[in-house]
This record gives sequence, C-alpha cells and structure tokens, in this order.
Amino acid sequence: MNQPLQRHRDELMSEASQVPVFLELEPQADPGPVAAELARQGVWFSSVGAAGRRGFQLQPHSVKCDLGALEAIEGVAAVYSRSSGRPLLDAQAGQPVLVAGRPLGGGAAPVLAAGPCAVESRAQIEEAAAEVAAAGGALLRGGAFKPRTSPWSFAGVGRRALGWLRDAADRHGLAVVTEVMSEGEVEAVAEVADLLQVGSRNMQNFALLGALGAAGLPVLLKRGMAATVEEWLLAGEHALRGGARGVVFCERGIRGFDPSTRNLLDLGAVALLRHVERQPVLADPSHGAGRRDLIPALSRASLAAGADGLLLEMHPDPARARSDASQALLPAELRALTQDLLPAEVTT
Repeated sequence: MNQPLQRHRDELMSEASQVPVFLELEPQADPGPVAAELARQGVWFSSVGAAGRRGFQLQPHSVKCDLGALEAIEGVAAVYSRSSGRPLLDAQAGQPVLVAGRPLGGGAAPVLAAGPCAVESRAQIEEAAAEVAAAGGALLRGGAFKPRTSPWSFAGVGRRALGWLRDAADRHGLAVVTEVMSEGEVEAVAEVADLLQVGSRNMQNFALLGALGAAGLPVLLKRGMAATVEEWLLAGEHALRGGARGVVFCERGIRGFDPSTRNLLDLGAVALLRHVERQPVLADPSHGAGRRDLIPALSRASLAAGADGLLLEMHPDPARARSDASQALLPAELRALTQDLLPAEVTT
C-alpha cells in the first residue's frame, strides 16, 4: 500500500472509541458490484479513496461482519480492521455476571430489581423489601445517597440508610443494588451492597469507576443522559480495568427533545447491547418515561428487545415519597406487572 493511502487509512482508524473496517478494492475492480453486495448484507458504508486507490469505509453503526466473508467479495483486495478498544468487555461478552451468586445476563432468566428511589426510613425500606420479594424480585434497590439536580431537593439519608437497606434485604432474601456517588463512599457502600450502581451523571467519572472496580464487586452502569453507546461501553471497560467483577449496563433513557416523557428510553441500545455486543443489560423504564402509567408497556417492550431484567421504582406509598413519586409503582401494580412478564419460577 502506498504511503498516501496508508496515511488516509490510519486517519480513518484513529478514533480509539470506534472499531472501523476498511475494504481496499483491487486496482481495476468495479466498485458497483462490491457496493451492491455490501448493501445486500445490510452494511452501512461510504466510499473513500486516496492517491488513485479506492475502498469502502464501514460506518460505526453498521452491522458486525465476518472479516473473512468481506475479503471474499469479488473485487476486494484486502480488509483492514483495528483491534478492539474494549478487550475486557469482549471477554465478558456472552457470559453472565454473578450478583450474590445469581446469574444476570448470558442467557439467564430475566431478573427484577425494584424498590424506592430513596431510602427514607427503616420502616419504609422494610415494607418495600417485603413487597419486592412478594413480586418475585431478586434485588432491592434504594438510594442512601441521591444525586439531585436542585441542591434543595432531598438527597438521601446517607450512611445510616445503608444498614437499613442491608437488613431489609437480608430478611426477605434479596440482594442489594444502591448508588455510589463519590470515591469516598465506595468502601462504606461496598460493605453492604451486592451490585454497585453508577448513576447517569457519573457514567464518565473515571476516578470513581476505577475506585468501584477496586472494590471487587460487580457494577451496574447507568447510561449517561447524553452518552453514545460506545462511550457507555468504554465506561464499562474502565470499571473492568479497575477490577470490577463484571459490568451490567442499564438503559435509563437519554435526553430527547420531546417533553411528553421525562427521557427517551432507547430500546435500540438495549437490543444492540444484548444481541450484538452480548453484554448484560437492564432497562429502567421508570426513569425512561418518568410516568407510572407508561411503565408496564415499556417494561414489556424492554424485555422483548432483549433486556436481561428490569430496574423499577416502587414505593409503598408514592403519595408520601420524597423523590420521584410520579414514576413509582404502587406495590399492587408491581405484583401485577411481574406476574404478567417474568417467568413463573421467578414469581412463585
């Protein structure tokens, strides 16, 4: 390959956050039939060329293709691809993440994680844990620490709530998932939690991801509200590099332009992570819609798209909830939803 084309190909592959593929055409090849075959395979591509040489660049959002099959296309001289920027996630692909001994992803039955947005009192989280267990849940969710857009909003009880959360979960046979907001809280939360949650606002807090990884527990990584899927995956790579015992992704909705729902629940991303990247992924329709009435429909859609489970907000008395009351299911609504959606062995 001559130097101008080599430089051009290197420029095309310079972004570490993407894994592009470049097809170099033979000097006399007709690009038309090659383009037609790529289109037949459902590939998104663009034509590129330098110094009289021609080729096709596969777009980052294209389907994954077998490189050998691409090279076998008549008229293709060579296929070039950079190595993955996510080797640890590549190793996790298709494998379940164990949370308190229970497999999540990797073909295991869907799981339910549910509970209030925030842990408000010992009595409240005890009642919530009983309802989650009755609905067939595997994990009790609840925030001891809550990131709030307004500094005047309720931000959680703090460390006292961690003990309440653990005690309630243990009494009802549940694992615990709760959010860690800062490096200084990692040790305290890791003492009680089975799955360490990273909130949307902290998805690219790389120092926090490294500290969470060092705790040696699995991490639940919520998608940033304006993050691309690749940025989300690379954040997971940060946690694994830090030592996390697995990463579970959670789609909680991205920022859209339509105020009819709180966020835009991206089920395309759920399908992509589950079926293409083969990573464990939960869906959080509570935050995705911000509306209690839409949660059942979005839960069904999430599981149909391939989600390995649901992360749902449920409050024993939403009218008295100190945060996110409008998106919290009533206990009876949670039971009705799980009986309809989850496998019988989970809910009985």
